[in-house]
Amino acid sequence: MSGRVHKSIINAEVNLLFYFLSLFFAFFSRKIFLDNLSAEFIGLTGTLGNILGYLNLAELGIGSCVSFFLYKPLQTGDREKMQEILSVFGYLYHCIGMIILGAGVVISLFFPLIFGGEKLGMPIIYFTFYSFLCSSLISYFINYRQILLQADQKNYLVAIYFQSAGLVKVAVQIFLAYRYHNPYAWVAVEFVFGIFACVVLNHKIDKEYPWLKTDKKRGRGLLKKYPGILTNTRQIFIHKIKDFVLSKSDELFIFAFVSLKMVAYYGNYIMITSKITLLFTSALDSVNAGVGNLVAEGRKDNIMKVFWELMTIRHFVAGLLCFSIYYGIEPFVSLWLGDKYIMSHDILVLLVIYIYMINSRGVVDIFNHSYGLYADVWSAWAELAINITITIVGGWMYGIIGILLGKIVSVFLIVVFWKPYYLFTSGLKQPVAHYWTGAVRYYAVFGVAFAAGTLATRIVTIIPFEGYLSWIAYMLVCASVFIVVEIAGLLLFAKGARDCVRRIKIFK
Repeated sequence: MSGRVHKSIINAEVNLLFYFLSLFFAFFSRKIFLDNLSAEFIGLTGTLGNILGYLNLAELGIGSCVSFFLYKPLQTGDREKMQEILSVFGYLYHCIGMIILGAGVVISLFFPLIFGGEKLGMPIIYFTFYSFLCSSLISYFINYRQILLQADQKNYLVAIYFQSAGLVKVAVQIFLAYRYHNPYAWVAVEFVFGIFACVVLNHKIDKEYPWLKTDKKRGRGLLKKYPGILTNTRQIFIHKIKDFVLSKSDELFIFAFVSLKMVAYYGNYIMITSKITLLFTSALDSVNAGVGNLVAEGRKDNIMKVFWELMTIRHFVAGLLCFSIYYGIEPFVSLWLGDKYIMSHDILVLLVIYIYMINSRGVVDIFNHSYGLYADVWSAWAELAINITITIVGGWMYGIIGILLGKIVSVFLIVVFWKPYYLFTSGLKQPVAHYWTGAVRYYAVFGVAFAAGTLATRIVTIIPFEGYLSWIAYMLVCASVFIVVEIAGLLLFAKGARDCVRRIKIFK
């Protein structure tokens, strides 16, 4: 087994382990936090987190750019070049951290206007925001070297230290929320554990790479030696703005067009869907750096073989996610939080469509990054313009439904159609018709499997709203029908499916 595959498996195993450990804490804690700290406070943390996310756009995509530049020296073992690139990275991140700090202070001056009508009070709003801001700045001033672990397919080390600290943090927050009902204590724990995880991770980086010496001051002078970093960064920056608006701004738009309480209600759905998605993507994303190394080797036949294998897996996962969420989320929310937290079924339909498009796109994104294909900045502007226009108009007229329509239309036009064309013509150097002859088969198989699973939901007599055991039995029966039909269809018609089976046998 190659070192690249071996590291991908380790990353997948560690990510899955922490997924299951954190899953219980996430759902258990959400209920306790809502009951003891109020839905308004949980909505506030989501809103402030997204405001901070806008500030983090100043990062400009430098992290993604640097990881691309590290693939080649990692393959050749050029330590001097890695130290130079990370020194440049450290200098740029220090500058960005100062910009974010200044912007955060300025934005906080307007909080009385933004949150003046909320009953939580300005002291807790300011305390929460500045705690979140300081925790974020740690990544820019101290934790920037962890990018080497990610590019070197050792992201499992980052997961071990950060997620271990995260589990302990949530446990302490649960105790304090249940015992004292104090949001200040919740926020203070969030900040303290962020610092603790940073110190421990940096100690591990020193042990893993004892030769690694970076100098932020030297990085300023080295910037001229690596002009490609700034060139690619300017391109990635536009794409990051677009990605953020699509994936991170929901709470802000819902707060603006609906209410802060609906931010928490929608957040419950997003929490469930993100945790289910994370079950699979925590394993699938472990191959990202491996694909970068594969592309650096330049073996075209092997590259295409891996592409279709990953496409098969991604579409299978996207289909299973959508089917499970569509038929499982409403009874689960009813059992978990109560019927009052169930949102409109139309919202669920649109959310499922968006989840399928986003999760099935992953392979194209990975390969575009591995080839350094970010020059299509026009597509990012187009997607952003389409999304904002439809979101503002639709959000004002239809609320959350309009916001989701903005996301779906923009992703459909740019991601589903343009991005594969860009990859095949500029990266893989093959006719884009090769992509669509494979992709259409995935969509057809998913449609047939979804119809078969839907038929199973009509026939089965189990009522999922009666209890957790009934819900589990209901989902197992219906999802099993979907899985059997989906796998059979992929093996019969889809590119890469049989290669996946052969690769699994090799792993065994």
